Amino acid sequence: MTKTAGAPPTQHMIPIIDRMMDVLAELERYTGGRTIRELTESLSLPRTTVYRLLNSLQRHDLVRRDDEGAYHLGRRLLSLAAHTSTNFGDGAIPALAQPYLDRRAADVGEGVKLSVLDTDGVVVIAAAQGRREYALTVAVGQRMPVHASATGKLLLAYLGPDAVQYWLSRPMPAYTAKTVNDIKRLQSELATIKRRGWAEDKGETAPSILAYATPIIAGDGRVAAALSVPFLAGTPASQMERIKAAAIGAARDLSASIRD
Repeated sequence: MTKTAGAPPTQHMIPIIDRMMDVLAELERYTGGRTIRELTESLSLPRTTVYRLLNSLQRHDLVRRDDEGAYHLGRRLLSLAAHTSTNFGDGAIPALAQPYLDRRAADVGEGVKLSVLDTDGVVVIAAAQGRREYALTVAVGQRMPVHASATGKLLLAYLGPDAVQYWLSRPMPAYTAKTVNDIKRLQSELATIKRRGWAEDKGETAPSILAYATPIIAGDGRVAAALSVPFLAGTPASQMERIKAAAIGAARDLSASIRD
């Protein structure tokens, strides 16, 4: 193996941390997850070693185990990534986005989130808290259903047909009376979202929570993330329009900064 410039001498390294990084790298390669047996075979490590490594990583939310026994990268990595400054690629988006999120949260008094799709659905990768008395709490690592959230529907609207079909073929529970879980109705709404450039949640996950979401468009024209603002039902119509305009403006400005 080629030695990385500036790497410390091997005698000053900790082998168990190297093994942990090997596990994380293997899970990064396989988005569908890896079982203990598969990790044992691919890494040529004893089963007990892999088991203990996974337990430690899971304790810190660096990996998670699904219902079928496969392990995946954990949401704590998203939190760490949100505090990492990079100068290239989508990895820079959380750091680039934070000032825009902070500014809009201060402007409208509501929490503002930046989210992406992973193998499990929508996950928040950056957030700014609102200061209004009843502003909803937002946090990195929060998850939302794909079919029943403004962010999820917006991200779906900009996916290719195969990817959309994959998500629509998964279970779509009705969380409230307003949840759209009929495939044809949802496909029609996705077409509307793509045409107008923003999505809304009308109380589809929880009756008391509404939201607007807008796309963050990368330099190559694809949607790299979604910016959203959740707020309580009963918010005056004038404030709702202000929130929507703020979300659209913040997404436009952030998209421009990514392309520069």
